[in-house]
Amino acid sequence: MMADGAAEGSRRRSLTLGRLLERVGDPSGRDHRALELDEITAVGSPDQPGRSIVFVLTFTDLTYCVKPQKKLWRRSYARAVAEEAAPQPPPPLKTKTLLDSVSGEAREGEILAVLGASGSGKSTLIDALANRIVKESLKGSVTLNGEPVESKLLKVISAYVMQDDLLYPMLTVEETLTFSAEFRLPRALSRSKKKVRVQALIDQLGLRSAATTIIGNEGRRGVSGGERRRVSIGIDIIHDPIILFLDEPTSGLDSTSAFMVVKVLQRIARSGSIVVMSIHQPSSRILCLLDRLLFLSRGQTVYSGTPENLPLFFSEFGKSVPENENRTEFALDLIRELEAAGGTKPLVDFHRSWQRSILRPSAGKENHSLSLKDAIAASICRGKLVAGDGGPVGAAKLRFANPLFLEMAVLAKRAATNSSRTPEIFGVRLAAILVTGFILATIFRRLDDSPKGIQERLGFFAIAMSTMFYTCADALPVFLHERYIFMRETAYNAYRRSSYVVSNAVISFPPLVILSAAFAATTFFAVGLAGGGEGFLFFFLIILASFWAGSGFVTFLSGVVSHVMIGYTIVVAILAYFLLFSGFFINRDRIPDYWIWFHYLSLVKYPYEAVLQNEFGDSRKCFVRGSQIFDGTPLGGLPAAARAEVLGAIGRSLGVGLKAESCMITGSDVLKQQGVTDLSKWSCLWITVAWGFFFRVLFYLSLLLGSKNKRR
Repeated sequence: MMADGAAEGSRRRSLTLGRLLERVGDPSGRDHRALELDEITAVGSPDQPGRSIVFVLTFTDLTYCVKPQKKLWRRSYARAVAEEAAPQPPPPLKTKTLLDSVSGEAREGEILAVLGASGSGKSTLIDALANRIVKESLKGSVTLNGEPVESKLLKVISAYVMQDDLLYPMLTVEETLTFSAEFRLPRALSRSKKKVRVQALIDQLGLRSAATTIIGNEGRRGVSGGERRRVSIGIDIIHDPIILFLDEPTSGLDSTSAFMVVKVLQRIARSGSIVVMSIHQPSSRILCLLDRLLFLSRGQTVYSGTPENLPLFFSEFGKSVPENENRTEFALDLIRELEAAGGTKPLVDFHRSWQRSILRPSAGKENHSLSLKDAIAASICRGKLVAGDGGPVGAAKLRFANPLFLEMAVLAKRAATNSSRTPEIFGVRLAAILVTGFILATIFRRLDDSPKGIQERLGFFAIAMSTMFYTCADALPVFLHERYIFMRETAYNAYRRSSYVVSNAVISFPPLVILSAAFAATTFFAVGLAGGGEGFLFFFLIILASFWAGSGFVTFLSGVVSHVMIGYTIVVAILAYFLLFSGFFINRDRIPDYWIWFHYLSLVKYPYEAVLQNEFGDSRKCFVRGSQIFDGTPLGGLPAAARAEVLGAIGRSLGVGLKAESCMITGSDVLKQQGVTDLSKWSCLWITVAWGFFFRVLFYLSLLLGSKNKRR
């Protein structure tokens, strides 16, 4: 029996951390209690039962410098002449230090608050601890239980709450947290347990009364600012992380709302998490909830310790805190006075000596008792880190909580739910298409088979096809509004970027079908286009393909351009170039060689040529007869007898018999005149569809390369 027990203990100790993370979310685990949020237990390590779990996040001598960008201005003529007469090397760019040898620690069950004036380096320190600064730019070390934390592991065991509340406005509080649970919690956890998890989190966050209220935005009222902030926290702690980073969680809130937010953070810390937050100026009530303070001034530490030691620290510095005055307000005011008077170096130096004499000995008595591996293993056993299989630490491929198809389904459902609450947006778009189709149908109504009819058909097709692409410009702000939500969620592996791209394409396709059918039905029969039912079907398909390619192009631009107005300017300009080189204004043979590449890149070219072939593809259909060749010329006013005589003379000179009813130009001749001979209409259709897929691949690459949420 003892041998078996020893073997079992040895086997448990031999499990790697990766294997332990793989067990997260396993419903068969007897010690896994993910739903008990408020339960605080002391769980021993596998080989040392009874010892409490203590996580200690330590950061030592963190230094971060940036180079300011060069200022570009126009030199005066006199200065330019002087520099040319006596050329001198340009002065080297000075670096700006945002963090200067900042050290400290944060512990499980405690809140570490980083304080300081604007520009003191609070957010920069939070980013440094959360691995949001590239390693090459940050000096110093960040360890958890004395061991360096890899980026992949940190994504699994931590969460980061941004300063801005980035939420979908039309979702309710409960729906927002539910979708977060679908992303963050593993597939092995049943839907009922996920629902219980969400309900427990709603109660923990104090959001029960607002559970069915939408988040809201500027145009539609929803939850209050404090409730919105708590929802932002909730979506990032749904998987119960070990470390929680928050950037200014009380910013913009009234005193009561701010206190409630910090009270929630205290409960999260007491449940076994490390909470590190930046805060501008806490009230006395909030100060009572904080466990450790770290004051910064221009990137340097001026105080690090408990709130209780703050009066003693300033008293020994020679600046006693008056009675009945907020200690943090006094400290911040004093720091500002020193900064204005020449700098806080005396306070920084005093803090270093004070730490060596007082804080270091006392701090050294307490230390984490477990290694990082054992501490995480024990945390998993008591229900924390409900983050999916997580992926083995050090593995080449980082794993996600759910498979690809499930991520796409949840993303599509969330997007559909959010957009269904604003049907007026699609309604306006549909109305615009119907109005445009109605105007074109009335202007080009019942075109005849004549030289004038040919020109009018060409104009109709050019306007119709370009309208499809310009209408797609409304897809531009969609991702721009979701950009930072996407960056926040993918930064900690809520889902794959590829899942977002595919779900975005899938959810945007059904509205395109409705818009295409509406435009085709409004214009095809009213204008009198050729082909009957088969021609109408192809006309509908090429319009749908144009919408598909246009929306893909605009979606790709939204992944590259970060400003709506700049994006609209680029879209309008490029679409104008596409129309110019499509072959409508000038035939392909007339385009200069140095611009011909733009002709083949034009998105309008392929659908334009496709509808021309759909209309003029019948070589048996005549569009210009002998009596019509004089239309639009000075001879157009000749009487019928004179026209017949002139036609006869032309025919005799050519050796053919020409009459008023003789067919002069067929549909095939029109296509040759327009230079539409290289591709069939179906080839043009498939190329247009391929453009849509190509731009969505580019959109994925832009997200892959351009959404790195790290400072440099």
